[in-house]
Amino acid sequence: MMFDEISTFFDRTVSYGRMIKFSHTIFALPFALAAAVLVHRVSPLTVTKIFWIIMAMAGARSAAMGFNRLADASIDAKNPRTASREIPSGAISMREAAVFIGISALFFIFSSAMLSQLCFQLSFPVLGLLFLYSYTKRFTWLSHIVLGLAIGMAPAAVWIAVSGVLSPKILMLSFALLTYIAGFDIIYACQDVAFDRAEKLRSIPSVFGIGKALRISAILHVISAICLASIYWLFSLNPVYLVFAGIIAMLFFIEHRLVNPEDLTKINIAFFHVNSIISVLVFIAILFGELLR
Repeated sequence: MMFDEISTFFDRTVSYGRMIKFSHTIFALPFALAAAVLVHRVSPLTVTKIFWIIMAMAGARSAAMGFNRLADASIDAKNPRTASREIPSGAISMREAAVFIGISALFFIFSSAMLSQLCFQLSFPVLGLLFLYSYTKRFTWLSHIVLGLAIGMAPAAVWIAVSGVLSPKILMLSFALLTYIAGFDIIYACQDVAFDRAEKLRSIPSVFGIGKALRISAILHVISAICLASIYWLFSLNPVYLVFAGIIAMLFFIEHRLVNPEDLTKINIAFFHVNSIISVLVFIAILFGELLR
């Protein structure tokens, strides 16, 4: 009996993890941790602060992804690519998803309060922006930029959480994350062009076509690479940082070579594998660039 209960609990945990795409945390968390490495110069970074920063990120991301899945449940059910997701397939009910979102949001607010009064106050507009993204595709093709903005707040938020103020320099890392996220979200959206057009959903690929969308994505990733390179001078990092920045730029190039308008079969390779490597390399680059400074 106990084995069955443990098995059921494990299955439910996996279902919730899949619903919020927990594995995608790898895209933003390294940028947040990189900001933590840099902010240590101006304010002490304690284990307690790192813990609550990670908890706040986990809560915010879980609430945002859960809300996105809930808001898009009826749309996902119509799309063959997404019909098997947890809510459309019935693995998680709408009510269960709503409870999960509420708990995650409260956890984010509580974690923010544990960091500072300012973080507590900012947690509410942050949640508002995270939730807003879920509806932007219904009325604007700028939804990818809104997603990038929502996730791109992470480095700036970490800086505020640790130092209590916002440094203009850390905004460069936030902008690098914004353009990085928006760029690969455009690539990912190329899979649903026909469906989005049929449902009158707006995305850059569905509005401008796949060819132009991939060019826009490439421009965003060039901007991201430039932003990452500029961090070397802004923070006076060790030259080893530039070596990593060059590798990241090469990975951006490889990502765009993998996907073209005539062949979208390698989108998942570009989206999951290449982007995971890029985000981890950003953290490693800043860590060694700072340690060897």
